[in-house]
Amino acid sequence: MTFRTGIFNKTSGFTLLEVMLALTLFALLGTILYGAIALGHGAVEKSERSFEKNQELRSTVDLVGGYIRSSYPYRMSQQDPTFFYRAEETELSFISSFSLAMGGRGMAKIRLFWEGQNGEEGVLKLEEQIPVRLADENGGGGYTHSVVIRDRVSAFHLAYLDTKTEQEEWVEKWDTAEHKTLPRAVRVNFRTPREGEVEWVFPVMMSVLAP
Repeated sequence: MTFRTGIFNKTSGFTLLEVMLALTLFALLGTILYGAIALGHGAVEKSERSFEKNQELRSTVDLVGGYIRSSYPYRMSQQDPTFFYRAEETELSFISSFSLAMGGRGMAKIRLFWEGQNGEEGVLKLEEQIPVRLADENGGGGYTHSVVIRDRVSAFHLAYLDTKTEQEEWVEKWDTAEHKTLPRAVRVNFRTPREGEVEWVFPVMMSVLAP
């Protein structure tokens, strides 16, 4: 008679405890993996939002800066003693040799202004008018395009750099009859809930002495 040992009769497999430990381990690894993926996805979305915000800000700065840097001492005629440049603390109107509507070239009347009051939120706008019609304040027959630079602006202030004094100083108004030239630079300050205090400084390339 042939006898077999009991080891060959034992059924192979996992115990219930081993299965539960394996499932628990898989669940733990899945949770860690999901958390890592979610964290990475959130970081990517945050990076994309930050990139879009920076791109938007850069585009706005380039647009406003392009107009201001190209400020031109425009006269309706050679007999005019002064050129067109209305520079106040909360509004700036001038002629620029840069026109976005005309593909970057050509004269345009530019107006940078804030539709708001101190203590209240308003909209900061930039307006372009072509062709230049200084005699007609309504700009009849021309093309006017406006773009919102920033919304929810609670404060807005413009200043102009005067380099003709003993010490360079920023002034709140610019009188062309007094200075006979364009300011050396324009400083733009405003405040929004999202960005806080913002300051832009744009040099004026054609700051030449008027004849």
